[in-house]
Amino acid sequence: MKYAIIKVINGNYSIHAEGITVLTNAKTQFHGLCQTLWNAPDVISATVKIVDENLDCVEDYKECITHTAQT
Repeated sequence: MKYAIIKVINGNYSIHAEGITVLTNAKTQFHGLCQTLWNAPDVISATVKIVDENLDCVEDYKECITHTAQT
């Protein structure tokens, strides 16, 4: 099974990583990305998810990040 980490940041979709064959590695990258997004001042909203080859969420690894806009 191969895994990917997908993300939507401020409405922009992209693949963070793909072709990951070891789930533990995908989880590590997932947590690192989430930490970065939680600390990023320019991120208003983001969703990060680990998906399998069928685009199904893996083990509920989905994080929704929301910050209020800074004025």
